Parts: sequence; C-alpha cells; structure tokens
Amino acid sequence: MRTTTRRFWQAVGLIAVALVLAACGGGISSGGGNVGGGDVGEQVNLSSATITVGSKEFTEQLILGEIAIQALENAGATVKRQTGMVGTEAARDALLSGSVDLYWEYTGTGWTTLLGHEDPITDSRQLYEAVAKEDLERNSVRWLAPAPADNTYALAVRSEAAEVLGVRSLSGLAALVDLRPENATLCAANEFLVRPDGLPGLQQAYGFQFPPGSITELPLEDIYGAIDKGDQCIFGEVFLTDGRIATLGLTVLDDDKNFFPAYNPAPTVRRDVLDQHPDIAKVFAPISEKLDSETLGSLNAAVDVEGKSPHDVAQQFLRQNSLL
Repeated sequence: MRTTTRRFWQAVGLIAVALVLAACGGGISSGGGNVGGGDVGEQVNLSSATITVGSKEFTEQLILGEIAIQALENAGATVKRQTGMVGTEAARDALLSGSVDLYWEYTGTGWTTLLGHEDPITDSRQLYEAVAKEDLERNSVRWLAPAPADNTYALAVRSEAAEVLGVRSLSGLAALVDLRPENATLCAANEFLVRPDGLPGLQQAYGFQFPPGSITELPLEDIYGAIDKGDQCIFGEVFLTDGRIATLGLTVLDDDKNFFPAYNPAPTVRRDVLDQHPDIAKVFAPISEKLDSETLGSLNAAVDVEGKSPHDVAQQFLRQNSLL
C-alpha cells in the first residue's frame, strides 16, 4: 500500500482549496452553519444552496455520500439524495448531466477510466494535479481537496492458501498461472474485469492470462467471503481500504510492478455549482484531511463487519472530529 505523510496531504488540501476559491473569485461567507471546526474553523453558510449528492453502490461510497450529505446539511444546504448508483459510469454520467451536483471519485479512476489515459502516474500529488487540471478543462468538473486514503485495487488470497501456494505478489501469481493454472482462480466484479486499470491492464503489465473458465464474476460485496471460503475462487479483487481484509485475515498480493495507480478519494463538483457556492470547498477540506487509509478502513469495517448503517457511521465520524 502506498503511504503518504499527513503534512504532505494537508499541504495538498490547502493548495486545492486555495486554487478552487481563487478560480471562483470568492471569499468565504460567515454566519449560518459552522462546518469544519477543528483545523479550519471557518464558518460557512449554504442556506441558499440546493445540492444533489450522489455516490456509487459499494460500502465506502455510501459512507462518503452520507458524510457529504450530513456536512452540507450542517452548513445549511438543502440536500437531495441520489446515492447507491451502480458503477462509475452511472455516477459520472449523473454528474455531467446535472442529475447530481457532487459525488466522491478516485484519482486513479479519474485518470484511467474517465479521462482515458493508459500511461500511469505513480506519484499521488502529480496524479491529483493532472486529473484536476484536465477534468476542469475538458469537462468543467472540479476536484476538491483529496483525502490521503488510498483505496487502490488489489488482489487478495486467504492467508493459508498464500502459504501453501507460495504466492505473495502479483508476479508470483503470474508464475502460478504458468506453472499450476488449476490453482489460479479469480473472483471479481464486472467493472474490474473490463476497466483498463483493472484486470485487462493488470494482465498486460504482468504478462499473463487467467485460464479460460477460471474467472467468476460476483457482486463486489460477495467477493471477500468467496476468497475466505476458497470454493469459487482462490484469489479475488479487493479494495485496500475495505475493513474485511483484516477481519478475514486475507493476504493482499504485493503490486511489485506498481501497476495500480493511487486512488485518493476527492469530492467532484460541476464548475457551475462551485462557482455559485464556493463555500462547498471549505466544507470538505477538513473532512478530506481526516480520511486516511486507516480511518476509512475502520469506517468500512463498522458497516461491513459490525453491521452499522452508513448514515450512523458517517455521523459518528463527523462528530468525533468536531465536524458537526
């Protein structure tokens, strides 16, 4: 997993907010709700704003969507919900069409899937800056301050199976496919199977191909249990910030060729919405700063392992960090 220092991401966040506010030509209004408490301590008033918040369908996105909704409501905005959209394409189309005004997206997804680049950018800061610049110029979409959490794709295996097979890295998996293909079975969701930053690009980068019939397509929420049981598949697609990795004791294969880019989550907003309500940037800056990989993993585990609702988990996070 890629790691970054808190000081670095604080600087990135402050730069992002400064650029957004400068581009919007705006200062910060005072009065109304008090959002951001803690480190930023700015008062913002979004009482004149009606904002539709979207999200994708998996746990982390539902939590991030709830965080956005509650933070914006706390700032006085009227918020409409359109969370739980199935897949990146649906969420992105909704943003561009105006069906939603804001949703959290990932920098790696932005660069490869949304902007169509095949050349990787391995540096997190450079990736964010490149995505934010190009998406604004091409699509009038603004990327607010990114979180330090890195929810990158990965492949995982049950730890006992990793020991037996001697596979600890993606290069090791490639070797297994050549030597013992009967043990190279994979569970993955549809999006991972077709995205250039998913399985197609991974196999090209590591020079192997899963055998015919060895891949089982499953809903994302079912993959972790399938890896743990080992019946349908031995290996499976996971997200690094998913709390079930630790709970189930799965082993994440090392991406030893650094194929997967960083996937730092950031709120994406249409330019016209942010131009009209520049205080939105100040709502999210202190939120993003608090969302490192460990924190996001614990929030995901609270839903997937402990059975709490995304609404309650989001509310607890905001209150614990003095953001409500």
